[in-house]
Amino acid sequence: MHRPLRTKTASRLGVVVATLFAMSMLLAGCGDKGGTADPGDTSSSGAPAGSNAEEPPPPETWPLTGTPVAGDGTADLKHPVMVTKMDNTAGSAPQLGLSKADLVVEELVEGGATRLAAFYYSQLPEVVGPVRSMRASDIGIVSPVDADIITSGAAGVTIGRIQQAGIRFFQEGAKGFFREGSRYAPYNLMARPREVVSVIKQKPARPDDYLRFGDAADLPKGQKASRLSAFFGGMHTTNWAYANGGYVNQNSYAAQGDEFPADTVLVLRVQVGDAGYRDPAGNFVPETKFEGSGDALLFHGGRVVKGTWKKDGVRGSLRLDTKKGGDLAVPAGRTWLELVPADGGRVTYGK
Repeated sequence: MHRPLRTKTASRLGVVVATLFAMSMLLAGCGDKGGTADPGDTSSSGAPAGSNAEEPPPPETWPLTGTPVAGDGTADLKHPVMVTKMDNTAGSAPQLGLSKADLVVEELVEGGATRLAAFYYSQLPEVVGPVRSMRASDIGIVSPVDADIITSGAAGVTIGRIQQAGIRFFQEGAKGFFREGSRYAPYNLMARPREVVSVIKQKPARPDDYLRFGDAADLPKGQKASRLSAFFGGMHTTNWAYANGGYVNQNSYAAQGDEFPADTVLVLRVQVGDAGYRDPAGNFVPETKFEGSGDALLFHGGRVVKGTWKKDGVRGSLRLDTKKGGDLAVPAGRTWLELVPADGGRVTYGK
């Protein structure tokens, strides 16, 4: 009696299935000699793992504002930071070129008046002025970024100290200076910075940051302060009001539309000494000692943060700390520095 054909076929199928199963187990054993493979590991496949991917370099920033350089531009320029000494009395009106400054420092001079040191790097204005004379105070103000000075000149003792400090300056008679016929002396000396720097020969280079810049979101909360007044202990007070996201100088002598657009006002209390000579009117000439340490008030976003400042020597960089000793970074943007005398000066602020 013959067995059904399907029984023989089923037997052959069973042999095939058993053989395939045995082979699959053998292959599995050969492929797993170190434990279970991580399905997320792509190192053996040649695909780059996430941790090995190169991160893009941080964007280039401008040394006086901390803001990014636009597009594919560079902060390595063929000229140094140029600081213009600018008159800051009623006779200077209208001041020209402040809207193009990256940073401005206001310092005390003789007679209780103030003078401006306007810093230019990321852009150079067509005309700046009125251009006035240097002070020994400027050594500590311009040295941290190895800036050159555009000036009308200075007293002999000051020129000697400026030269000894290794600071280059350009004065009347140099290329780019001219007298404006519609003004009267000494408020009629003006300069064209682009012409002034045309005689400078240097390789492209980026100066050090003047301030330690950071993100506004990381700034301590502080307290509300939408207005402030910086009294320099003589005849001058600079008043500021916070409006439309920035600070407006309420007694500025700048030409309309040419005002400095301050994102931050930084007030530093400084020591002031005697420069060692008198001006033509017989007033003693003060010298701001921009080194050492003192109290600081940082105004930004309609608020004020209290802190301290420190500067190791006249050439040292400026460091800010909170009252608790933590780092205090200035929000990236354009900053106006008020160097208010610790003795005789005064700073008031409120909502």
